[in-house]
Amino acid sequence: MTNKIYKIKGMNCPSCATMLEIDLTDAGMPCKCSYAKETLEIEIEHDIKKLEEIISKSGYNII
Repeated sequence: MTNKIYKIKGMNCPSCATMLEIDLTDAGMPCKCSYAKETLEIEIEHDIKKLEEIISKSGYNII
C-alpha cells in the first residue's frame, strides 16, 4: 500500500501529534504524525473528506 504525507498546521507540542494519531486511529485510519516535521503519514486508500473532517475537528489544518 502507498502512503501519503500531508503537512499539518496548528500542532503546538508532541502531545498534539499523539492526540491526532489517536483520533485518526479510532476512526480506522492508522497513521504516523510528527510534531517536529509537522507531517501526517497515512495510507492513501482512506477517504480524504473524512480525514479532513477529523483533522479539522481536532483543531488542525492540512496545508
